[in-house]
Amino acid sequence: MNKRRNHPGRPSMGNGEKAKDFKGTMAKLIRYLKPYYLKLIFVMIFAVGSTIFSIVGPKILAKATDKLSQGIVAKVRNVGGIDFSYITHILLILLALYLVSALFNYIQGWITSGISQKVAYDFRKDISEKMNRLPLSYFDHHSNGDILSRVTNDVDMIAQSLNQSMSQMITSTVSVIGILVMMLSISWQMTIIAVVVLPITLTVASIIMKRSQKFFKMQQDALGDVDGHIEEIYGGHEVVKAFNGEEKAIDTFDQYNDKLYESAWKSQFFGSLMMPVASLIGNIGYVAVCIVGGYLASGKIITIGDIQAFIQYVRQFNQPITQMAQIVNMLQSTAAASERVFEFLEAKEIDDEKATVSRDVIDHMKGAVTFDHVKFGYNPDKIIIHDFNLHVHAGQKIAIVGPTGAGKTTIIKLLMRFYELNKGSILIDGVDIKYMKRSDLRSMFGMVLQDTWLFNGSVKENLKYGKLDATNEEVETAIKNARVDHFIHTLPEGLDTVINEESSNISAGQKQLLTIARAFLKDPKILILDEATSSVDTRTEVMIQQGMDALMEGRTSFVIAHRLSTIRDANTIIVMRDGDIVEVGNHQSLLDEGGFYASLYKSQFEGAQI
Repeated sequence: MNKRRNHPGRPSMGNGEKAKDFKGTMAKLIRYLKPYYLKLIFVMIFAVGSTIFSIVGPKILAKATDKLSQGIVAKVRNVGGIDFSYITHILLILLALYLVSALFNYIQGWITSGISQKVAYDFRKDISEKMNRLPLSYFDHHSNGDILSRVTNDVDMIAQSLNQSMSQMITSTVSVIGILVMMLSISWQMTIIAVVVLPITLTVASIIMKRSQKFFKMQQDALGDVDGHIEEIYGGHEVVKAFNGEEKAIDTFDQYNDKLYESAWKSQFFGSLMMPVASLIGNIGYVAVCIVGGYLASGKIITIGDIQAFIQYVRQFNQPITQMAQIVNMLQSTAAASERVFEFLEAKEIDDEKATVSRDVIDHMKGAVTFDHVKFGYNPDKIIIHDFNLHVHAGQKIAIVGPTGAGKTTIIKLLMRFYELNKGSILIDGVDIKYMKRSDLRSMFGMVLQDTWLFNGSVKENLKYGKLDATNEEVETAIKNARVDHFIHTLPEGLDTVINEESSNISAGQKQLLTIARAFLKDPKILILDEATSSVDTRTEVMIQQGMDALMEGRTSFVIAHRLSTIRDANTIIVMRDGDIVEVGNHQSLLDEGGFYASLYKSQFEGAQI
């Protein structure tokens, strides 16, 4: 299971901090919208058109209301009647306006949805590519669940808020301006009363926004912790059950979930508080407008139709104000989510700027490897490889042995530039690997690790992972050389058998056989075997060893082994202890020395104690 760690680069739970740089984060987000500026212009045009058509509706409807009231009065006085043809004409115009407004609103909504999803696609694409450019040290200090939360929850939050806020910001702004103009054209007195509500609403919205932002930040961080814990426990559920760790896992989940609940209900509470508070203030202004409007109508300063239109405008005026307040609040949660995504996208990447060695040079390399005074520690203040020196001729088989924690696997990770050296250099055919592109360097290697990894797909797809253009004939040759052809052909669909996501439909030994065959297929210049036969039985190990001997023929090979019986024929055996080489020689010479290697060997075959 992945070990969860706190680290300086990730906000800690419950810190309650706001977005560190709201303006900067939003500026970065806007840059993601630049490729869609033409579509955004169309969104603005349709949003403005939709809003204007809906705004002029009440003013036109006021004419029909006045005509209706005049007709009723005339009918009561027996001096005339209601002009239904005029009213019908007005209503048809009104219906056409509202239909066009609805059409425009639909079009801008459709375009906006497309933009928000494309931005989300761009974010996920950039995050996916970023993962390949990050050093392994980044993943050592960040839980998988937290990274997954940034890819899913945070990006979803950005897409959702963009979809809602982009068009609403435009329509709300146009609505406020347009409605204000229309209200002034009816009565400046009533307009003043309606406008007085605006600063009160904005003040309240600002207070609520300041309170809610820190909870939105806490919510996103807590969500990352919950996702990380679930991913970790689910990935190791067999271990959890084997050690009766269910209760502890549930307790830990409850702690994270409680923090998520606490921050989520507070953020949602303050976020949802915006609408009812704004509506309350708006309704108070609405009542005041009705009183003043009745007084002006009684003095025949305005008509009944004007009052009806103005009341509609007041209702419409409050809505965009409330929407704008909600948008501001939504932008705070968007900033919090965006900040987490940009934190990931701006993390320090692997530096390949020094790469000056051409691929053609690498393709013609033989595979001689030199470690020259290598010094390394995963943390600079804790060095584990102190002064490692080794020269390996091309085609040699080098075995690296030693107790757990001696630095065996670390040497291999440094050879493949998974980590950078603190001091010293590693050379292949005399060329320092720091001057090679990592992709070019790793194209020379084939790896079989103790921890097998297969993805959800067919056996053939898994085998071709290291060589995507391999032919069927090459695949068949590889599985024969790896001595796994019999096992594969006994599967239900042979090479087309699908391995499930957890690789649970084949055994651990079979998984390791497939990873060995995958290395055969790649046909690398340098082969790395890290406990490659640890999950197979003795009989199968002998068969695989024969295949690996053929594979290692003429290739530089590094073999890390705890089973010392598998490396007796190595050209050179490197014995490591506490990050240093303590003995070098072949199997027999090291036994004759009677040193550390001899004690290791005897502990396996004669029960001696080290």
